[in-house]
Amino acid sequence: MAVGLGLLGPREIDRLNILQASLSAMEQAVAQLHQKPDLILVDGNRPLKQPLAQKCLIQGDGLSHSIGAASIIAKVVRDKLMESWHYRFPQYNFFENKGYGTREHLTALRRFGPCPLHRLSFKGTVSGEIH
Repeated sequence: MAVGLGLLGPREIDRLNILQASLSAMEQAVAQLHQKPDLILVDGNRPLKQPLAQKCLIQGDGLSHSIGAASIIAKVVRDKLMESWHYRFPQYNFFENKGYGTREHLTALRRFGPCPLHRLSFKGTVSGEIH
């Protein structure tokens, strides 16, 4: 019936941490809905800061078709964004690896260092250094 998207950049994710950033993105997505939902299904064990009824489902994408569909939409949107960033930062080959920690991507990080799209708090990086 409706789709909302929540997008946070890498610096914001670094500042908040990945869990808080995910919750913030979910809150943004709910705020964008043109219809107020009767129930929010949260993928995880932490409720959102919303005055609406909620149900938290650990590994919700495997338990709920709605959460599963939202996960697919989020992944497709993220992958398309990464493909578009490929043209600005071709050395990382985002078109193929979508920013995931493939061997090729990690090799490019060691060779070129992080670009503005990389989260410096990501496991494997410390202050921009790749291990």
